[in-house]
Amino acid sequence: MRAITTQGCEIDLKPDAIASLKARLQGPVSLPGDSGYEESCTVWNAMIDRKPAAVARCLGSADVIAGVQFAHEHDLLLCIKGGGHNIAGLATADGALMLDLALMRGVWVDPRSKLARAQAGCLIGDVDRETQVHGLAAVLGFVSHTGIAGLTLGGGFGYLTRRWGWTADTVVGMDVVTADARLVRASRNENADLFWGLRGGGGNFGVVTGIEYALFPVGPEIVGGLVAWPAHQAPQVLELYRTLAATAPPELTLVALLRPAPPAPWLPKEIHGKPIVAVLACYSGRPEDGEKIVAPIKVFGTPVGDMLVRRPYAQMQSLLDATQPKGRRYYWKSEYLPRIEPALCAQVIAHAASIQSPHSAVILFQIAGALNQLGAEHLPVGNRDARYVLNITASWETAGDDRANIQWARTAWTAIQPFSTGGTYLNFLTEDEGPDRTRAALGTGLERLAAIKAKWDPHNVFRINRNIQPAQYRYAHDADRRERDCRHTPVRSVTSAPAFAGRERRSGTDRRQSQT
Repeated sequence: MRAITTQGCEIDLKPDAIASLKARLQGPVSLPGDSGYEESCTVWNAMIDRKPAAVARCLGSADVIAGVQFAHEHDLLLCIKGGGHNIAGLATADGALMLDLALMRGVWVDPRSKLARAQAGCLIGDVDRETQVHGLAAVLGFVSHTGIAGLTLGGGFGYLTRRWGWTADTVVGMDVVTADARLVRASRNENADLFWGLRGGGGNFGVVTGIEYALFPVGPEIVGGLVAWPAHQAPQVLELYRTLAATAPPELTLVALLRPAPPAPWLPKEIHGKPIVAVLACYSGRPEDGEKIVAPIKVFGTPVGDMLVRRPYAQMQSLLDATQPKGRRYYWKSEYLPRIEPALCAQVIAHAASIQSPHSAVILFQIAGALNQLGAEHLPVGNRDARYVLNITASWETAGDDRANIQWARTAWTAIQPFSTGGTYLNFLTEDEGPDRTRAALGTGLERLAAIKAKWDPHNVFRINRNIQPAQYRYAHDADRRERDCRHTPVRSVTSAPAFAGRERRSGTDRRQSQT
């Protein structure tokens, strides 16, 4: 079996090496052609089509440790899959050993201490389902089939962010398998440097196998949904959005969307496919209060559809799932915004009018509130001046339409970027965005993250991610040397390797990952 090393060289893993891996894991190991292989390799964004050499479907931390050990022994490229929902496809890599955590989906809720522990293969919907039994919720995203691990490691935001901050702000602890294959705890009291880096620095420091979240009283019933109007009312609707958002209490999150009307049952058939503007609202406080607060939205103008009602919070969390199905082609451009201003609205309207696909949209998502009350250096996720997220979401069906849709997103982004804070959301960065965009997401925290990376993953084991080079690590920068080494290195056969026990280990320390 052909595989790729960390130096980019191709090697041949012999059957006894694969047999050794299978013997170490409780979960199944799949090779190309095996049952389950394609399911693991296929990620949410159909633009990403990569083929790992092998997939280890882990059942717990012990399997993850075994997988990291095996990758080290054979110098294999390693990638980690949580939910597989990252737009850049960071869960997978050609020729790598993939550790697929999809079978690790346990959730345990302690309603007295208002804490939830979730395994890293969980999706948002898994956590919401269990926490809502107790009328509690974690601060997570807003598409229920998103994986919690990638969401959290990249910062995370959703309908509760205005009240309690980034997802990363609410994490109490994490279980992490380090680059030297140890299971450690990261929290404020244990391995605090690692804990700081994990909360927004992406998948650079180890394989997170479990996350502990603080929970907050929400639901089970909230007021949420959308009201939609024909696109010709967009100037007035966006002005309504701007003024309401400026004074909205933290319990209310408002989102503006401009897109072609989907074939949804709450919209009349005659509007399907035609341009609309919509306001999505989620009021997570007392429903009686929420109904009064969202009333100005429901009575404004001449809407073509209204589904802004009382509903279960868990249902609100899946309301947008149908707009983000697995298997479409996605390309996004995103920025943080300090405010909504008339000139920005004019650009949003103009570029929404030139959307190339019935599935694409321009979205303004309100996040101002708790996150702005902490200092810029509190966590790597940073961006404490952000009050809205702009996301230009191109989405289409066939590869033949790639160029038109990507060009639309880039053109719209170029026009709207001057309104940005200068920051962007790490989890929304696409495959073609470089180190400058990573710096825009992480800001001044990048140097501190590089030092943490050097401590926990000095050889850059976890590199299939929005990679942060370890401080003073040079080999990965030396593309010419790597190319030269591989050019003169024949394909080598690898049989089962010696045990991992001889590897030097550092006591009392943790390390980090590429998990999406």
